[in-house]
Amino acid sequence: MTPAGRSALLVVDVQNDFVPGGALAVPGGDLVVSAMNRYIDLAVKSGMTVYASRDWHPAVTSHFKPYGGPWPVHCVQDTPGAQFHPDLKLPPDAVIVTKGTHPDKPGYSAFDGEVAPGKSFLADLRDRGIDHLYVGGLATDYCVRQSVLSALTGKLTVTVLDDAIAGVSAKDSANALTEMQRQGAEVRRGADALAGAR
Repeated sequence: MTPAGRSALLVVDVQNDFVPGGALAVPGGDLVVSAMNRYIDLAVKSGMTVYASRDWHPAVTSHFKPYGGPWPVHCVQDTPGAQFHPDLKLPPDAVIVTKGTHPDKPGYSAFDGEVAPGKSFLADLRDRGIDHLYVGGLATDYCVRQSVLSALTGKLTVTVLDDAIAGVSAKDSANALTEMQRQGAEVRRGADALAGAR
């Protein structure tokens, strides 16, 4: 008999450069922090692994406008803008997923990242027997969307926490949520969103 899988929480890119005042601010990006903290607390109490992804770009990358990319310079490695929001209450044992480190690859999806040199996010999930991700963070229409779609491609069950996400564009975010649901993600919110997590 195959053992039952487990759930984990993925906090996507809740970093200083993506909240108001940052280099690439998401409207209302700071408002996800309190909701995300509630889910982190519930996850910890449930014994779930908490993952936190982060953009960790080199100073020179084709992702940035000065080098031909679409975005202003943001989340450069070891800068204040790349740090997690100071009010985000990650547990001490949170697993950090680092992405966007390659100068020619944007790293939108957490599944493009690594938890340690040479170890992918998906490999770590598999090693822990995790088959269900609860996902919140920034931004709905970019890194949250791509992380969720990658998780679904990897045959994981996904629940999007829709009171703990914010997007760059309201229209694109609504379309992204529709796409995620169409591909098989569940969308939930509130205190019961993690009910039954294992």
